[in-house]
Amino acid sequence: MEALHIEGPVRLSGEVTVSGAKNAALPIMAASILADGPVVLDAVPEVTDVRTLAEVLAALGVYCHRQPDGTLRLETIANEACQAPRGPVRRMRAGFCVLGPLLARRGRAVVPLPGGCRIGRRPVDLHLQGLAALGAEIQVKDRYIVARARRLHGAVVNLLGPRGPTVTGTANVMSAAVLARGVTTIRGAAVEPEVVDLGRFLQSLGARIDGLGTRTVTIRGVEQLGGARHGIVPDRIEAATFLIAAAITGGAVSVRGARANHLQAVLHVLQQMGCQVEIGTGQITLRCDGHLRSVDIAARPFPGVPTDVQPQFTALLTQAYGTGTVHDQVFPDRFTHVGSLWRLGANIAVRGAKALLAGPTPLHSAAVRALDLRGGAALVLAALAADGRSVIRGVHHIDRGYDRLAEKLVLLGADVRRISPRATTANLPHARCDERSAVMLPTA
Repeated sequence: MEALHIEGPVRLSGEVTVSGAKNAALPIMAASILADGPVVLDAVPEVTDVRTLAEVLAALGVYCHRQPDGTLRLETIANEACQAPRGPVRRMRAGFCVLGPLLARRGRAVVPLPGGCRIGRRPVDLHLQGLAALGAEIQVKDRYIVARARRLHGAVVNLLGPRGPTVTGTANVMSAAVLARGVTTIRGAAVEPEVVDLGRFLQSLGARIDGLGTRTVTIRGVEQLGGARHGIVPDRIEAATFLIAAAITGGAVSVRGARANHLQAVLHVLQQMGCQVEIGTGQITLRCDGHLRSVDIAARPFPGVPTDVQPQFTALLTQAYGTGTVHDQVFPDRFTHVGSLWRLGANIAVRGAKALLAGPTPLHSAAVRALDLRGGAALVLAALAADGRSVIRGVHHIDRGYDRLAEKLVLLGADVRRISPRATTANLPHARCDERSAVMLPTA
């Protein structure tokens, strides 16, 4: 596997442009199954997950092609296939988003239970309950979901789970309901910008949807959907990652394409920590003098701090003065990155769904491994602030959701190199750390 070599510390400065949101592009690509004409998508990020979903769609008869102008063209060339391939779907959770569109368009769907990052339990029961409410017959066979329905019908569907609304569940039910007979009302719908973007895409195909961006979404089914062209919303998680990168390095970075209304909770935390935030036309600029204050952060569903930014904020708090906490209320077990942050010198203790941090702690170089997408991004940020050359393996996790992250950091002044497998074993820094030897906070 390839690795990133990062020389720190560095002060990032300059401008960077965010790509389209992976978390919007994937369910929109899946929903192209519903279209009776070609779909053209602008600003689709060039990430591994997009290529993986294109592989799934190809097996389902949907032609995917990235054109010379960077747009992605999707067109259904065969409507017979109803079974998604196990391998690609098991590599990422968003592959499960083909379930609703397949069921609505072809009357049958056979989809493996989803994979993705190991960040805790992510059951799909709300997806299945929602589709069953629309009239689907659902069985679980050999870790496949088998769903059938001659024609779905409108219903009242509640998607509010114990940890809040389900994002991919809302995408699946909304995509299925657009071709259902009658009116569907989704209560407890997710309001994340990526879900709203999916709804707008469906509207561009001819779907009749009201209430996007609210907890109650009303869908009036139609007989047929056409093709359309749609631009993917900018990636708020990538934007937040670059803003936090500026903060952890005491830098000044302008993030073009970032939308402040998608990042209000993130910006509020950064301002609480002492960063200067300037919101301009089509961009957000963050400046930090290097003196950060610790705060308590809670990851919640939108409009709260995204759980996908929790690991990056955990890395940032290692450089803040005082004691702070990070509480993930969406995925309480999402702290696999903490072990690698220990190796880099962080002072963190995990107590259930909370991480307790005391700082600032001097970070030093180490060889670490990314175990998931956003945890990998947190390690990159920590390495930018660490003294010496750090090596981050498991880069394939980062590639799943960040479009040319290393190249963009280099444009901001970082010393980041992508190294082939043969070169990663020579002259590397090594640091050993386990739970017993890590610096730990006193038990609260």
